[in-house]
Amino acid sequence: MRVDLLTREYPPFIYGGAGVHVNELARVLRPLIDVRVHAFDGPRLPGTPGADPGVTGYSELAGLEGTNPALKTFGVDLQIAQGVAGADLVHSHTWYANFAGHLAHLLHDVPHVISAHSLEPLRPWKAEQLGGGYRLSSFAEKTAYEGAAGIIAVSNGMRDDILRCYPAVDPEKVHVVHNGIDLSDWARPETETAQAAAQATLGRLGILPDVPTVVFVGRITRQKGLPHLLRALRQIPADAQIVLCAGAPDTPEIMAEVEALVAQLQAERPLVHLITEMLPREELVAVLAAATVFVTPSVYEPLGIVNLEAMAVNLPVVGTATGGIPDVIVDGETGYLVPIEQLNDGTGTPVNPEKFQADLAERITALLENPKLAKQMGAAGRKRVEDHFAWTAIAERTLEVYRHVLR
Repeated sequence: MRVDLLTREYPPFIYGGAGVHVNELARVLRPLIDVRVHAFDGPRLPGTPGADPGVTGYSELAGLEGTNPALKTFGVDLQIAQGVAGADLVHSHTWYANFAGHLAHLLHDVPHVISAHSLEPLRPWKAEQLGGGYRLSSFAEKTAYEGAAGIIAVSNGMRDDILRCYPAVDPEKVHVVHNGIDLSDWARPETETAQAAAQATLGRLGILPDVPTVVFVGRITRQKGLPHLLRALRQIPADAQIVLCAGAPDTPEIMAEVEALVAQLQAERPLVHLITEMLPREELVAVLAAATVFVTPSVYEPLGIVNLEAMAVNLPVVGTATGGIPDVIVDGETGYLVPIEQLNDGTGTPVNPEKFQADLAERITALLENPKLAKQMGAAGRKRVEDHFAWTAIAERTLEVYRHVLR
């Protein structure tokens, strides 16, 4: 069986959870089937990350310079659709590559499987970035989903969202296969060398060890709920350390809003760190290992690989009870789920933001003030990741979807 994975992100160009997912999926599928990868951002140079056998990177089409980003995406999709000739099945990830998968299905008469990492109807704020391009991305996604032979939802909440947003999709075609994590990459530093490197990372970033610490990791985008968290953090104990690994803003406007809220927080308490650089995995593990509690304040989150990463480093997670987050966090056992009532306009905006922020603060504080409970929940989280989110099991479940579709 030859399966071609179609993706916007692939090493060395990974910006979010979907890119991590494709990279790991390709790795665990290669020993089992013939896997080819088709990605954006041009050819991979020999000897660089992502320059693996069977990986093809495509550049933007000449003549589309200065056009809307969605049009540039379609230009790459056209090339990918031609490049997958000979595949038995194509498997696309995110709207960027979904249209390539749909075109490949029509052009080569092969089944198209989609992994749903997010949905355009539930991210209407993207119109701020793309203008009319948001209508193009929405068209591409809708067309691909309605024409797909199979759809993989990364959580039960995502499956519900797919069927709600795209009622023409046959429910029998939508399968739940969770995201996974490579546990060997996410564990507390154990050796003397690793511990020394971790201490050096903390020192460079100005993070104090052995202080009750809250950590957030995520892009600065509306769906991640960072402004809500920053307001909530004004209500936690003043001696707590706050570490915000937050970068890649969607728009200058949301970056300005976040910077203003961070400045307000820093004026009120001494230990607030905003880290906008994308940390290498080893350094991020060092930051997580020094923390007490991890928080995911998202208003839209299909699953949240960052939650798995934090749990793998033995951290309890406080997360919003929305989307796929309840598939990951067991409330009261591996962390806390924060209830939220949301508008039904696609934005996920809390109906009562002040209550949502207060509830976030209350649950974060409960763990900061009870380190024994935080440690107990962190250990339970690590075990849950080991039992339910290992990549070997996810590879087999993905293969089952492929076999089902090909039958």
